[in-house]
Amino acid sequence: MKNQTRAGGQETPAPATAGTQLPPHADLNLLRTFLAVHRTGSFTAAAPRLGLSQPTVTAQIRTLEQQTGRELFTRLPRGVDPTPHAHELAARIAAPLDALAALEDTAATAGPVHLAGPSELLCVRVLPALAPLVTEGVQLRVTQGLPEPLIEEMRAGRHDLVIATRHPRGRTWESVPLADEEYVLVAAPAWAEHVGGHTQSGDLCAALREVPMVTYAEDLPIIRRYWRTVFAKQHTARAAITVPNLYAVLSAVNAGAGYSVLPRSLCQEHLDAGRLALLHDPEEAPLNTLFLLQHPGAEANPDVSRVRERLQEAARTW
Repeated sequence: MKNQTRAGGQETPAPATAGTQLPPHADLNLLRTFLAVHRTGSFTAAAPRLGLSQPTVTAQIRTLEQQTGRELFTRLPRGVDPTPHAHELAARIAAPLDALAALEDTAATAGPVHLAGPSELLCVRVLPALAPLVTEGVQLRVTQGLPEPLIEEMRAGRHDLVIATRHPRGRTWESVPLADEEYVLVAAPAWAEHVGGHTQSGDLCAALREVPMVTYAEDLPIIRRYWRTVFAKQHTARAAITVPNLYAVLSAVNAGAGYSVLPRSLCQEHLDAGRLALLHDPEEAPLNTLFLLQHPGAEANPDVSRVRERLQEAARTW
């Protein structure tokens, strides 16, 4: 709302809006510290990102809370939890502060892009998509892992971009849905022929009890989800083989060790070549949305934006 002019040409301030008010001439350093704590969820984690000591971070947050008249964080045994006022303030200042940080770093040259995600997806989809950028001079530093550890490492500033199978909650990450990953029930052709006469879901589930099952984890997360979503049943069988990762599952199933549920992207080539067979083709296969997360301020490196745009473009065909 604009200021109002009264008689004599003097301006009076417009009425304050509801919510957390910034103090006059707000200290940018305090706001930067606040935003780092809000994004990392910890005074301790924010300190090295800011080049400050943890007591200094704590003191600056207390000063900002005094200036705004609001409690911004609830102190927890490990870390802090932003209050609603903190979420409101972060939403107001994040974009301007990130833009200012990018302007301050315009003299910086492009450096390596630190990218992380699931190992199978990186190998099958991501690295082939980014190969043209590498030939143009983009440097990549790639890390594989599970979503939770990678997101925690991103909060600590170790990654510029993370491909995750879920969206982190309660943080102001820049993120976009990247693609939907479809899961398929597969086995070698010999096993497919063995259960081929069982076309109904109930018959197929019963027939598969006679087929060894291959998985990468004892709790069968992907297989149980497939059974629950597609067959509306609980999967109670035990695995015949448990291996370290989905690549090993694919190798064992491809060799005829049994059946499993795999991402289509990982086994499509084997399906096309006839080395694997689709055991079931439901009207709605289970999907898992992949998200591309970007660390705040990472766009100061122009190659981060190039990698992000290339991944978004390539994901349209995944």
